[in-house]
Amino acid sequence: MSSGESSAEKLAPVPDLAFLHRQRVVRLQQVPLERTLLEVLREDLHACDTKEGCAEGDCGACTVVLGEIEDGALRYRAVNSCIRMAHATHGMAVWTAQDLTQADGSQHPVQAALLSQHATQCGFCTPGFAMSLFGLYQNRVRQGHTVDRTMAEEHLSGNLCRCTGYRAIIDAACSLGDYPAPQQDEGATRALLQSIPDQAEDSAYAQPRSMLQLLALRAAYPQAQVVAGCTDVGLWVTKQHRRFARVLDTTAVAELRNIEKMKDGLRIGAAATLEAAYAALAQQWPTLRRFWHRFAGLPVRNAGTLGGNIANGSPIGDSMPLLIALNARVVLARAQGGAIVTREMALEDLYTGYRQNCMAADELLAWVEVPAPQPGAWMSAYKISKRQEDDISAVCLAVHLQLDAQERVAHISIGAGGVAATPVRARQSEAALLGKIWDQAGVQTAQAVLLQEFSPISDMRASADYRRQVLGNLLQRFWLETQGQALVTLEALA
Repeated sequence: MSSGESSAEKLAPVPDLAFLHRQRVVRLQQVPLERTLLEVLREDLHACDTKEGCAEGDCGACTVVLGEIEDGALRYRAVNSCIRMAHATHGMAVWTAQDLTQADGSQHPVQAALLSQHATQCGFCTPGFAMSLFGLYQNRVRQGHTVDRTMAEEHLSGNLCRCTGYRAIIDAACSLGDYPAPQQDEGATRALLQSIPDQAEDSAYAQPRSMLQLLALRAAYPQAQVVAGCTDVGLWVTKQHRRFARVLDTTAVAELRNIEKMKDGLRIGAAATLEAAYAALAQQWPTLRRFWHRFAGLPVRNAGTLGGNIANGSPIGDSMPLLIALNARVVLARAQGGAIVTREMALEDLYTGYRQNCMAADELLAWVEVPAPQPGAWMSAYKISKRQEDDISAVCLAVHLQLDAQERVAHISIGAGGVAATPVRARQSEAALLGKIWDQAGVQTAQAVLLQEFSPISDMRASADYRRQVLGNLLQRFWLETQGQALVTLEALA
């Protein structure tokens, strides 16, 4: 607890936690703020089918599926329960592997597929795989989609098998549509969810429903820990054992979850999930699809938010280099006199130091505005990490290029991650290219500038020299792609 917290914050009541599980509303009293959903499931509800493998959202053994009402329909998302704060699940439905068996004892298609394909070995990871497959079934198979290998790999990207049984598991995913559809009463589920009251606004874990409410609480309790997905704060709890006197959850505010397509681009709410935000960006820039799926496994993208990734400000966060290259602007908001006051700036100007930004104590990141692509523009983003799937970047580079009729560089913006204390824009390298003919000689000149522009550190992920060299190599790779050269990548080999 920080010394700046007031006695009012220390005495804030801990709210009850209520969510739907096995078609009944579970109500738990005085659940500590730092308690994870995994702990509640295993220790309070004795749902021990959900396993703890890593406690950091990497292995997927703890995967569960959450359901919540969006636009009148029930939306399903597979998430990591080990790094999800339990109170963030208030008012939602929770499914674990034991919930798949039907009321009459018959198997769910997920269970039947895993069994028929012999897709389990030691079995420790199996509940997590089953729940990722359940999410796939609910969101795709039940809607009439056929599952192919690519779709299966995308939906299983957050799950690790220690026995290397991936082939059989992917075969099981591809056969989900071969089994009879189970009976589901979504109307009853929605009715039960709607019966759960909102948490009290003055509680220690506040989940306000309106933007003005949220900003008023931000002003009243500037020391409160703001959460918007918990994928990083969850690690603070499980790995650093941090405790919070008060938490302010932004994800229940509808205005912050919306993604608006406007004439001049996208306006993405800060509480929009990474999955939804990247899907919207990839519609405008199809070349980003590969980068989007390498960002993290699907359970992390389902839980994490674009605004949370930006506000967290990690120098190895992947969203920021991409958005910097896309010339994105952030909109900050605060409450003043019963009204919402905003200011905006280029995303790269938000940061003042390592995990530090220029937001005032009563401000929150509200929206991210991304300009629409111009005809003929090139855009690519690259993530370099030790592991292909579900890993943190050692280096990230994103390049956005526009040429004029004479093949001169009319616009160039370059975002980089992993090479400085903050996500950065490579302004010197941009200056070396702007107005020049887009050719090999010009790119080589810019490469030399890029190698000297930043002073990265050496750490467990990469050495400083490696990071510099990779930056230059990635710019060369971008040049080759603009020339139509087919490159050998793991995706191409697959």
